[in-house]
Amino acid sequence: MSTAQQSAGAVERPSAIGFFERYLTVWVAFCIVVGILLGQWLPSVFHAIGAMEVAQVNLPVGVLIWVMIIPMLIKIDFSAMGQVSEHWRGIGVTLFVNWLVKPFSMALLGWIFVRHLFAGWLPADQLDSYIAGLILLAAAPCTAMVFVWSQLCKGDPYFTLSQVALNDAIMIVAFAPVVALLLGLSSITVPWDTLIASVALYIVVPVLVAQLIRKALLARGEATYQRVVGSLGPYSIAALLATLVLLFGFQGNAIVDQPLIILLLAVPILIQVVLNSGLAYLLNRKLGVAHCVAGPSALIGASNFFELAVATAISLFGFQSGAALATVVGVLIEVPVMLLVVGVVNRSQHWYASH
Repeated sequence: MSTAQQSAGAVERPSAIGFFERYLTVWVAFCIVVGILLGQWLPSVFHAIGAMEVAQVNLPVGVLIWVMIIPMLIKIDFSAMGQVSEHWRGIGVTLFVNWLVKPFSMALLGWIFVRHLFAGWLPADQLDSYIAGLILLAAAPCTAMVFVWSQLCKGDPYFTLSQVALNDAIMIVAFAPVVALLLGLSSITVPWDTLIASVALYIVVPVLVAQLIRKALLARGEATYQRVVGSLGPYSIAALLATLVLLFGFQGNAIVDQPLIILLLAVPILIQVVLNSGLAYLLNRKLGVAHCVAGPSALIGASNFFELAVATAISLFGFQSGAALATVVGVLIEVPVMLLVVGVVNRSQHWYASH
C-alpha cells in the first residue's frame, strides 16, 4: 500500500462525525450570542484587538487562522495526485464544478439576491461587501470536512484524498485570480496587494509548514502521525470558534439592528449547495462514474474551505465588513446542509446504480 493510500485510510478511519464537528452549528450559534454580548459589554477590548494589525493583517486572527488551517493541511498527502488518472472522469467533474461553475454561479446568485431581491432589507453600504464575502466562500473548495462527508456516504477514500490534494494545489495559484476576476466583474475594487498577501499568508505558507510537519511526523512512524493529528483537531475547532466570537463582537450592532441579515445571506448559499452538489452528482452519473466516487465528487463541490474564506474576508475588508459576516454564515449552515446532501446521496444509491 502506498503512502497516499495509508494516509487516506487513516483519514477515513472514523465512522462518524466527531463531537465538535457534529454540533458545529450549535457552537457557531453560541459564539454568535457570546460575541454579540461581549461586543456590547466590552467594546474597548474589541477595538484594541482590531487595532493589532501589521500590513493590514490582524495578528490575533492570523494566529487563530493558522491554528485552524494547519492541522487540516497536515492530513493532505500531495503524492495522492498521482492517483488522479485512475478516476479522471470524477476528477474532471470535480474541477469543472469547483472552478468553472461554483464561484461564477455564486457571483450571479449574489447579484440576484443581494443587489436586487434583498437589497431593500440589507444595509445599502454593505451590499458590495456581502457579495464579496459570498464570492470568497465559493472560491475556496473544501479541504477538511469533505473527508467526513466522504466517509458518511461510503466514498472511495483514495479518490477523496486525490481530489482534495489536487484542489489544494490548484487553489495556491487560482484562488487570487478567480476572486479578483469576480470582484472586478461585480464592480468591487480589488486590493491586489492585500489579496496576494492573504494567499501567501493563508494558503502558501500554511501548506508549506503543514507539509514539513507531516514529513517530520511520518518519519517518526504512522502511530506518532495519527496521534498528533488526532490531538490537533480540538485546537483547530477552538481557534475557529474564538475567531467567530471576535467577528460577532464587531458585527454585533449590525446584527442587533437587522437580525434578518443572516437569514437573507443564507439563501444564496443554500441554493448554491443544491445547485453544485446536484450538478456534480448528475454529471458523474451521466459519465458512468461509480457511486463511491460520485458521492465525494458532489460533496466537495457543495462544501467550502470556510476558514480560508473568513481569513481572507477579514484581511481584505476588515472585521466589521459585510464580507466577513457573509463568510461566517457559510460556517453556520455548513454542517446541517451537508448532512442533508449526504442523506440524499445515500438514499439515491439504488437509483444511481440502476443507470
